Amino acid sequence: MEKITLIAICKFGLEKLVKIEVNHLGFPDALVSDGRIEFEAELADIPRLNLWLRYADRLLLKVGEFPALTFDDLYEQVRALPWETWMPVDGRFPVDAKSVKSALQSLRSCQSIVKKAVVDRLQAAYHTADLPETGAEYAIQVALLNDTATLTLDTSGAGLHKRGYRTETVEAPLKETFAAGLVWLSPWRPDGLLIDPMCGSGTILIEAALKARQIAPGLRRDFASEGWPIITTAAWREAREAALAARRSDLTLQLFGYDVDATAVAAARINAANAGVADDIVFAQKMCAICGLTVKLAR
Repeated sequence: MEKITLIAICKFGLEKLVKIEVNHLGFPDALVSDGRIEFEAELADIPRLNLWLRYADRLLLKVGEFPALTFDDLYEQVRALPWETWMPVDGRFPVDAKSVKSALQSLRSCQSIVKKAVVDRLQAAYHTADLPETGAEYAIQVALLNDTATLTLDTSGAGLHKRGYRTETVEAPLKETFAAGLVWLSPWRPDGLLIDPMCGSGTILIEAALKARQIAPGLRRDFASEGWPIITTAAWREAREAALAARRSDLTLQLFGYDVDATAVAAARINAANAGVADDIVFAQKMCAICGLTVKLAR
């Protein structure tokens, strides 16, 4: 099958984790730069990667890359890309832009020019003036860095940190991808004890349980590219079935979460249940022992 280029976007500092994860998923030649890991894959790999990427924020499909010093350059180069290969006539394509150390600094202008170039290309390719944008979403990002423009399509939709289990939150919640990274970087292993003394909504412990049980972090959510005709429903079905089959049930985990706030403890329990790991974690309302207050334990 024809190769494509994918980019896993992540927070600065997590690049090593994402590279290791991408390698483990079967892509040994990944290239790392600040906040991104780029590698070759096939279209059928997109479902599996979206389901399993635990530390990345998004999975992008690279459509093209070129120098862009003027808005004319940007328009002509974007219009030359084969957008019809990826997008049907009714595809919905919002455009986002960012620019760092580049001559083209006006993000609104970049967005407008890219949108016009894609519209002109699709109208010519489909021989129509009508692009209803009523179908699946193909979010376009133009990223300008050192006068080089990279054009991508977002295969994930909502950020990959949105696993789908955290329906209850507390003040200043920890993002799931970052919590998973903390678990990986810690010395904890599934056969050991893990205690979070200020567990909040339980994110660190839930991520630890998901990793230990080999539960795909994206198993409980949908992705933008599930609506793309170029990726078969069979590919998504097979990826989900494989993820379900990978789950481990042969472990006894020692995970304990404490918080002074009863509301946070209740939220943590609900989130753990949503994630399917409620039986793996003991949550407790634990008051400050120095103050002579009590500890109330509950599952």
